[in-house]
Amino acid sequence: MNAFSSPKIRTLSQYDGQTITLKGWVHNKRSSGKIKFLMLRDGSGIVQGVLVKGECEEQTFNDFEKLTQESSILVTGKVRKEPRAKIGYELTVLKIEPFQIAGEYPISNKEHGVEFLMDNRHLWIRSQKQWAALRIRSEIMFTIQDFFRKRGFVRFDPPILTPTSCEGTSTLFSTPYFDEKAYLTQSGQLYGEAGAFALGNIYTFGPTFRAEKSKTRKHLTEFWMVEPEMAYGTLTDVMDLGEDFICHIIKHCLENCQPELAILERNQKELEAITAPFPRISYDEALKILEKRGHAIPWGEDFGAPHETALGEEFGKPVFIHHFPSQIKAFYFKQADDPNGDGVDHDGKYALGADLIAPFGYGEIIGGGQREDRLDVLEHRIREHGLNLSDYQWYLDLRRYGSVPHAGFGLGLERTVAWVTGVEHVRETIPFPRMLNHLKP
Repeated sequence: MNAFSSPKIRTLSQYDGQTITLKGWVHNKRSSGKIKFLMLRDGSGIVQGVLVKGECEEQTFNDFEKLTQESSILVTGKVRKEPRAKIGYELTVLKIEPFQIAGEYPISNKEHGVEFLMDNRHLWIRSQKQWAALRIRSEIMFTIQDFFRKRGFVRFDPPILTPTSCEGTSTLFSTPYFDEKAYLTQSGQLYGEAGAFALGNIYTFGPTFRAEKSKTRKHLTEFWMVEPEMAYGTLTDVMDLGEDFICHIIKHCLENCQPELAILERNQKELEAITAPFPRISYDEALKILEKRGHAIPWGEDFGAPHETALGEEFGKPVFIHHFPSQIKAFYFKQADDPNGDGVDHDGKYALGADLIAPFGYGEIIGGGQREDRLDVLEHRIREHGLNLSDYQWYLDLRRYGSVPHAGFGLGLERTVAWVTGVEHVRETIPFPRMLNHLKP
């Protein structure tokens, strides 16, 4: 039987009463006289195997003590129901065939510092909580694509290497590109707009890079974003789609990630409470709430972690903040004169943008809005932001040839996974996190 069709721990219910062979690693073990207990993991879950003297092969029973943590083994046994087991099943072991007896495993049950664990990330991902968070990440990535496909969005893949910035020049990673200089992409949005004008509604999904010298629990230098873009879309469409999107992700995880959420000890009632509609308030209204909660900031300043946390606490569920000051938003946002304006003034006080703030301190997980669709205004905004107009001629062509209102947003995958799983730091939501002081392994 090959690797992808052989029995897995996660599907043991399909083999009740049958004798099967599992391929995996020793997670833990213990002995009690004539009975020995093996905790076997295979990447899909953990099952307890019971060895009884006289019922399993004598060689297997005698060699049990040689097995070490993370030794790779093949275990043959009979599947039986066991209500006391977490997965509802156990394995009566008949035979164990070691493939490799592992050396002393660096990560033990004792407490390890974060630096040690990060240096051993290639092994840390085998531990239960890391395993659970990464499986939930995989499920979220699956359901993201499922969500957009069912709604008629076309996947559109932007380049990783770009000639210009999207979110500002101060957070770019640069690299030589033959006789030119290239940058690692900050966002697929600008290319996504081109895709929307060709294909209608599209989404991009891939890694993005920000050279931010930040050490907060919400920042990585390499992270994944999904960015839908809608031709003829508006700011309201952004909030409507974002709301449906988040509810879809939460519902999928509650239905398909119960074992992982249990391992992570996630408060599932908090997730069950994430239902539409989400509150929608303007930036100006948010300032009043922050002042009431003792976190007042001057008009025109962006929100920091304490402000996002306070706004999340105010509502206890995700909240959209819209109509931010133009001065703190990127050049491509359409402008508005007032918090309910239509974006008719190229020097508008507000940007037709919206951020979705997750509760419980997880911060912004969606950021987006309506794009500037007027050629002259966009040229003015590019100059105003100190960018080289010639670098954006291809982008300006989108306004020269068939410009329409359009809108979209970006969702940060790792922050979303952190919120869903309840883990403390985004470094636990990606297999090999890249941060200010971590490039290895």
